[in-house]
Amino acid sequence: MVALAHTIGHVAATVSMSKVAVSFTHIIKSGEPAFSVLVSRFILGETFPTSVYLSLLPIIGGCGLAALTELNFNMIGFMGAMISNLAFVFRNIFSKRGMKGKSVSGMNYYACLSLLSLLILTPFAIAVEGPKVWAAGWQNAVSEIGPHFIWWVAAQSIFYHLYNQVSYMSLDEISPLTFSIGNTMKRIAVIVSSIIIFHTPVQPINALGAAIAIFGTFLYSQVPSCSFLLA
Repeated sequence: MVALAHTIGHVAATVSMSKVAVSFTHIIKSGEPAFSVLVSRFILGETFPTSVYLSLLPIIGGCGLAALTELNFNMIGFMGAMISNLAFVFRNIFSKRGMKGKSVSGMNYYACLSLLSLLILTPFAIAVEGPKVWAAGWQNAVSEIGPHFIWWVAAQSIFYHLYNQVSYMSLDEISPLTFSIGNTMKRIAVIVSSIIIFHTPVQPINALGAAIAIFGTFLYSQVPSCSFLLA
């Protein structure tokens, strides 16, 4: 179940970033705390103090404001980010519980998830696309971008893997509250850097919505009773 959620989360996030700006995807993904609380409340039967629910208001409001004012809004991109949120919430909750009190480390846990994810995704990839589509897509990308496309793919693969591996190693070694605050700072870094690198046009009201959502995420991370849910 954890490996399936891991697979769906990454696929949905990748689809989202292929349809909308990277900054917009991460603005929507800042709403993960809201999904964490909803899943824990209605599926796991856990309850939280009023301060937790109040902290969700700026997150939901900020994400909604950013989505409504996004210049290049795309429903597939928006839904991809939302599905990724939900999948990663399930993954993070059950991963943390799976590592708690066990001898398996965060690195080993992530390695197992990656292998299982490969087994889950490969049959679907072959059925939906197949080697011919892969070859055609690769040739088209190289012809449009150039030979350095290969290095971009290699660098992306390495950094994306290291990012996820370090996340699981951190989740295993540091306190959940520290991990939550670090995750909030990561969102800010990704959003700001993507806007600068890709020259993404941002309206003032869109930036305000992103800031409100990120601030709400930070407030949420300050509540120790539920900070372990954020990832």
